[in-house]
Amino acid sequence: MSQAPEAGRGATVTPMRVVIALCLIAPFVAMLWVGSYAKTDPAFIGIPFFYWYQMAWVLISTVLTMIAYKLWQRDQRSRSAAKGGASE
Repeated sequence: MSQAPEAGRGATVTPMRVVIALCLIAPFVAMLWVGSYAKTDPAFIGIPFFYWYQMAWVLISTVLTMIAYKLWQRDQRSRSAAKGGASE
């Protein structure tokens, strides 16, 4: 018989990882829900809503991806510190 994996091994769901996932999923949900932005009003400097909404999400996605990356780095550092501290 095979042994079950240890509880401490593998990917665990932490609040930080949930925030990371939300940062990465939000742009997909916003862009795939076309009905929320398939309109022309309100226009911004003469640009219909449909276009400037999508361009705004390019910038928002960049910021959210940077946040997710920084949180991932922090999560990995804390995990390696906890792992290193437990073994010494």
